[in-house]
Amino acid sequence: MTTDDSKPSALSKLNPLNYMPSNLSQTRAANQTIHLPVEREISSIPRGDAESNWEYPSPQQMYNAMLRKGYDDTPQDAVESMVAVHNFLNEGAWAEIVEWERRFSRGLSHGWQACRMGEEGSVTGTGMAASENEVAQPRLLRFEGRPSDITPKARILQMLGQVYPSKFCGEPPFDRHDWYVQRQIAPGQPREVRYVIDYYSGPPEPTGEPVFYLDVRPAVDRPTAAAERLMRWGGDVWHRASGASVRQQAS
Repeated sequence: MTTDDSKPSALSKLNPLNYMPSNLSQTRAANQTIHLPVEREISSIPRGDAESNWEYPSPQQMYNAMLRKGYDDTPQDAVESMVAVHNFLNEGAWAEIVEWERRFSRGLSHGWQACRMGEEGSVTGTGMAASENEVAQPRLLRFEGRPSDITPKARILQMLGQVYPSKFCGEPPFDRHDWYVQRQIAPGQPREVRYVIDYYSGPPEPTGEPVFYLDVRPAVDRPTAAAERLMRWGGDVWHRASGASVRQQAS
């Protein structure tokens, strides 16, 4: 659902993965007064169309992209920091997707074996068979920035924030992405899985450093995606409510 009050933030406008023309020049801009690096950083995100990883744009390319889109008021001395923040956020989003794939790429039954141990137990691999970690590496096929399209979950959290402000944040996400991932359900049997990512900003650290939160989950395009989300949430709730963590510590 699109809302008029969800304006793209500066961060959403400058995302390297979503807003970077592939043929953009590294040439210094005519109005540029400071030097911007031209080196590009290789991400940890495998491409779906090549045996290589996605490559982030250089600060110089990012600045040229912003000029091309009409953002002439962008501070030149802030471009490097903007690129670094976005690279960091993209790496964090991919790490979350890899964790979802580790649990569910082999099917719901394997996913439940991980989820029933709760978030902490699953992440550390406690009690999991060695073969459980032998999962084919997911690959990012393509991506889409949708900063003006608020997800149903984000809208619900906004409403809860208005009713229970002490428990829920009523602020909308400053950005939304849809990432399309190639999942290997069996050798030679890829499946496309869409992930939805909501980006939230939190109160800054006492040192002034910005804080961001990512909500990464599979889009409910198919019944199994809904089951995956329910298993991950329900498994962690059941693990804690049943006292399983206390029993593990006692043993």
